[in-house]
Amino acid sequence: MPKVTIVNEKKEIEVPVGANLRQELLKNGVQVYRGLLDRWFNCRGFGMCGTCWILVKKGVENLSPKTWRERFRLGLSLATIGHESEIRLACQCQVLGDCQIEVRTPFNMDGENFWSRPYPNK
Repeated sequence: MPKVTIVNEKKEIEVPVGANLRQELLKNGVQVYRGLLDRWFNCRGFGMCGTCWILVKKGVENLSPKTWRERFRLGLSLATIGHESEIRLACQCQVLGDCQIEVRTPFNMDGENFWSRPYPNK
């Protein structure tokens, strides 16, 4: 069974091949959403809201290819610029092999997640 390592939680879970990443994370007690998004403001895994986005540190090739819905939704987010292959929606990913991810990564509108470069030295 593939192992999913949640780097920023220092947790490792085993999931069946082909399992939905969001469902497996939630089943294993990993908090996917930030704050109120947990209960009130998410689409429940239909790939429409973009609130379950994760950063894939290693093993992006071991996740299913992006769905048309995922490509469309992530295309609307400026935060993915420069990280198009690393940012995925957990609800749209099937786990096919080992991978390392980060959940609840900060949505940084003016830092390196936005323009893909760090702040200039001051």
